Amino acid sequence: MDMQITGRVALVTGATQGIGFETARMLAEEGVTLVLSDLSIDDLKPAAEKLPGSPLCVAADVTSQQALDDLVARTIEAHGQLDIVVHTAGITGAKGHPLEVGDEDYEACWNINFMSSVRLARASIPAMRKGQWGRFICISSENAIQPYWEEAVYNVSKAALSAFIKNLSYDEAAHGVLCNTVSPAFVESPMTDGMMEKRAEALGVSVEEAIDSFLDEERPGIVQKRRGKAEEVAATIVFLASSHGSYINGSNVRVDGGAVLSVQN
Repeated sequence: MDMQITGRVALVTGATQGIGFETARMLAEEGVTLVLSDLSIDDLKPAAEKLPGSPLCVAADVTSQQALDDLVARTIEAHGQLDIVVHTAGITGAKGHPLEVGDEDYEACWNINFMSSVRLARASIPAMRKGQWGRFICISSENAIQPYWEEAVYNVSKAALSAFIKNLSYDEAAHGVLCNTVSPAFVESPMTDGMMEKRAEALGVSVEEAIDSFLDEERPGIVQKRRGKAEEVAATIVFLASSHGSYINGSNVRVDGGAVLSVQN
């Protein structure tokens, strides 16, 4: 399917690996000009070399409004426009009893997972308004809908993000800018690799056995009994970024293998 976005300019954060990298790759295949961002330029350059078109790489700290303002300014300076923003940068944060994790734990996850999206929206949406066409897409999580008891700091940051994007969507569609979230669950990534390695060590089993037991005990709704693939999430993001996604606004699209045991978003 032709996504009809050839010639568009996309900014992808968290672009060095996982969902961010796969999204960048698929956008490039659709003829989109890329700007890649992450915390380290040394990590960005090897990722960019794997992609066509010599993407512009800009290191940016998502906890800084000035850094994100500069990121968008460099994008427009280089390409004259900004049409698509895909914000995948995020952290899992501390785990534990909701009353026992500290203020600093809540604040760290809030700052990176939620406030970074607010900052990036402030920086980028005015540029998309000017072109009367834009897509602002953030990565939320199954945790926004189905919160797990020991992941409170992550749960609240992602639930707030989904609510913010819904709120943002009300006005921005009038300017041709559509705002949505995508909520993956248990996708193959460095983040879930680390989770499963810790589980394997704690249980004294292999990583594959840890994954199998996690699926059985913690994610019974994933009847396919496997982790998702980054490209499966990226394909959904690219559709939302395309002209074919032009009637999807203010939505949270779940790509979770059935992990969320609810019909509600």
